[in-house]
Amino acid sequence: MISQTPKPWYTSKTIWLNLAVATLAAVEAATGALHPVLGDNGIYIAVAGVLPVANMILRSMTSQPIGKRQSSDNP
Repeated sequence: MISQTPKPWYTSKTIWLNLAVATLAAVEAATGALHPVLGDNGIYIAVAGVLPVANMILRSMTSQPIGKRQSSDNP
């Protein structure tokens, strides 16, 4: 297996997508702002249907792990 250099978490599209969806869900839960647009349970249906597909697409595009870079002085 080829060892790949880890990238910082903040460069991950998958993490940003999930953070955006979590924020949107929190805002909806606190304010109900999306209720008039999406209707009863609309936000939850949208998240349940779209998020897994988007995560699968982004996961298939992944080429590097997320993590701390190893310093060159560590054995």
